[in-house]
Amino acid sequence: MNQDLTIADLKERARRRVPKMFFEYADSGAWTEGTYRANEEDFHKIKLRQRVLVDMTNRSLESEMIGEKVSMPVAIAPTGFTGMQHADGEMLAAQAAEEFGVPFTLSTMSICSIEDVRSVTSKPFWFQLYVMQDRDFVLNLIDRAKAAGCSALVLTLDLQILGQRHKDLRNGLSAPPRFTPKHLWQMATRPFWCLDMLGTKRRTFGNIVGHAKGVGDLSSLSSWTSEQFDPQLSWKDIEWIRDRWGGKLILKGILDEEDARMSLDSGADAIIVSNHGGRQLDGAASSISMLPRIVDAVGDRMEVHLDGGIRSGQDVLKALCYGAKGTYIGRPFLYGLGAGGKAGVRRTLEIIRKELDVTMALCGERDVKNLSRNNLHKDI
Repeated sequence: MNQDLTIADLKERARRRVPKMFFEYADSGAWTEGTYRANEEDFHKIKLRQRVLVDMTNRSLESEMIGEKVSMPVAIAPTGFTGMQHADGEMLAAQAAEEFGVPFTLSTMSICSIEDVRSVTSKPFWFQLYVMQDRDFVLNLIDRAKAAGCSALVLTLDLQILGQRHKDLRNGLSAPPRFTPKHLWQMATRPFWCLDMLGTKRRTFGNIVGHAKGVGDLSSLSSWTSEQFDPQLSWKDIEWIRDRWGGKLILKGILDEEDARMSLDSGADAIIVSNHGGRQLDGAASSISMLPRIVDAVGDRMEVHLDGGIRSGQDVLKALCYGAKGTYIGRPFLYGLGAGGKAGVRRTLEIIRKELDVTMALCGERDVKNLSRNNLHKDI
């Protein structure tokens, strides 16, 4: 996979290998997809300061996210249906992240379960939680994550109801896949994907089956979420979740300065500036455009991370310059996974790392922790 030089290269390889319904699940946003596009496009508007005749030797990308050492300030974002991009996808991605020295975050809506991922890893990973009205189910999820030794809980705040994604409905997305003529044709044209999937028993929602009855495909999932995703979720709920968890807590889905300031009293260790990858409120601001405002709103009182729109190591650097202490990649690692399994995720991380390292050097910096707004042009 060394011939894949960019995340875009991996994306095209994944497009050729993964059935359309699952590729487009990863590569789509809500309604017009305007916010999805803005997440990427707004990074391109940020210009870097080129510096010369500075010592570029002995560079370091090592940093910390919520007190954990990382080889670079990049984490694998929680994504649903990951195991449908490639058989046992969450397990393979977690292994690649562990070997690379960056955090892996498992989604509640994963194909491989918490226990599956724990069985193939030796270091703690992070777990992302959706809050359901069935509190026993939520408490059980938290306890399972604790039992698996997860070192952080990522609480998603912006999915109290589902934003509509037209591609998923048109494609008839489901897990396991339906066997209509359209879906059979999609799978028949992706033989290597099919062979991999035949070799695994993990083809549905591993964290839910056996815990929430009747959830096996998109229609039942939609029904379940419309009943179970809690539209009354509020700031007061963070307290009982935090108390039950008892460990590091990260709040995901902050996109407004006022919400950022309110998070300061939540007891959380960090917030993630995120619009759910443009998959919820279409027309919302891009994550990177809101990052500097939110960093200014909370100051040094809370760690701020960024999720959404990152497609290169340069994007990572720009987020760090604006004050993020960590970043998350969702679609880039999914493209790598779809393109080549564990090796593809590793290639994604290698591409991000090299781009971040070279860009940092050409900006005249040797330590990723020293990046600041001083490395960005203010008048372009």
